[in-house]
Amino acid sequence: MAAGARAVQETGWDAERDVELLLAFLNTVNMTEATDVLDDEAAWRQWAADRRLGAAGAPHKARASRDALRSVALAHHGVQAEAAPPADMTHGSIRIELSAGVPVLTAGDALGAVLAAAARLAVLGYWERIKICPADDCRWAFYDRSRNRSRTWCSMRVCGNREKARNWRERARSTAS
Repeated sequence: MAAGARAVQETGWDAERDVELLLAFLNTVNMTEATDVLDDEAAWRQWAADRRLGAAGAPHKARASRDALRSVALAHHGVQAEAAPPADMTHGSIRIELSAGVPVLTAGDALGAVLAAAARLAVLGYWERIKICPADDCRWAFYDRSRNRSRTWCSMRVCGNREKARNWRERARSTAS
């Protein structure tokens, strides 16, 4: 067993829990409904409380971190975001503690919990599977569970189908001209 896998097993780390937390955080903005949990301090506090993450902290710090993480995840499709993400995010409270002789990231607040989840996913090779739907009117975050990591759309039935239909119409128009 590899050292990383052993450390994960001994600390009880759950990748799926980190994936779900990170996706929920990335999807606090909803392009389709034009809503953003981080526009409302009470909604941000409720979001953090619903997940038992501790103090929510300032929504503007959470927004800056979320937008930077979304920008990097969008780049997994080769799409450049409007603004470059900051080189580092000093928001949130994260500590490294020893658990069963293994360093473990722990968080002191809600944003720290999200950033710790993102860090664990990155270190253990899961980060590249966090993606943002490239459809301009969607931009939903999802986890690519495909074997070859090639999934593009949040949903082939919705965004993928819409894009394929759009491309077909464009080809049909150009052929007709």
